[in-house]
Amino acid sequence: MTTPTPPTVLVLDADPPPRLGRLTGRARIVHTDAAHLAERLPAADVLLVWDFTSDAVRQAWPGGGPRPRWVHTASAGVDHLMCPELAASDTVVTNARGIFDQPIAEYVAALVLAVAKDLPRTLEYQRERTWRHRETRRVAGTRACVVGSGPVGRAIVRALKALGVTTALVGRVPRTGIHGPDDLDRLISGADWVIAAAPLTSRTYGMFDRRRFGMMQPSAFFVNVGRGGLVDEEALVHALSRRWIAGAALDVFAAEPLPADSPLWELPGLIVSPHMSGDTVGWRDELGAQFVELYERWAAGRSLRNVVDKTRGYVPGH
Repeated sequence: MTTPTPPTVLVLDADPPPRLGRLTGRARIVHTDAAHLAERLPAADVLLVWDFTSDAVRQAWPGGGPRPRWVHTASAGVDHLMCPELAASDTVVTNARGIFDQPIAEYVAALVLAVAKDLPRTLEYQRERTWRHRETRRVAGTRACVVGSGPVGRAIVRALKALGVTTALVGRVPRTGIHGPDDLDRLISGADWVIAAAPLTSRTYGMFDRRRFGMMQPSAFFVNVGRGGLVDEEALVHALSRRWIAGAALDVFAAEPLPADSPLWELPGLIVSPHMSGDTVGWRDELGAQFVELYERWAAGRSLRNVVDKTRGYVPGH
């Protein structure tokens, strides 16, 4: 009796590679780099985009031959892999929804506390051996506008509410507890903290521009933990240089890694972090385990979780 050939899982690698030992004997694991992705796609049943910083899928997908029936990306965002041909295909796309929610919320809460309590200057004065007493800001009673009503945005709201911050959550469609886009300008104009946590789509690209930074209070602090393309970085440079807002923190950027000659590195009032807000100890193992669980559902013919609406660019239903 012939043993059935197990499905082929093609992994677009990053270092370190995923731990997929649980799939031994149940899947044929093939690793590839970006340069060889296009030639190996036709033989794959499943594509695991482990290198979620690469745009190789978007470039390789339009070629000829069969395509994987399922693509999973080890990231929340899918803009790096989506192209018209993939969006129009029957291929199912899933993402890593659920892995990064709480860590990113904790990161945002840490930024709010650090800024309000002036911790960056405290550390600077300590290095200088300078004793300089100051008064800092009370966090409880301040107001935040969180843009992006998905799991990450909702986790941020919970974390800020625990600090006593009055929060407003803005999503694509207004519903109970969530404001719609028509309320955004009004909400950011009255917010002490403006948090960008939205997916990158045609509707959200460049949404934080010179006009919106100009609406914010001079005491407002802006945080982007969503996607770099949400922000017009030149507009942010303009706003901070002219002190339209008190400060900002960016964890994501239009170009990553951030070029060494970018003006953002030395922009007064800006905190730069290297796309790490969701990356806690063990996060890669969590991503690998999530894929294995999804693969087991897929191989058993069960419905997949975290299915992305390819026209919207995110998982619907939140």
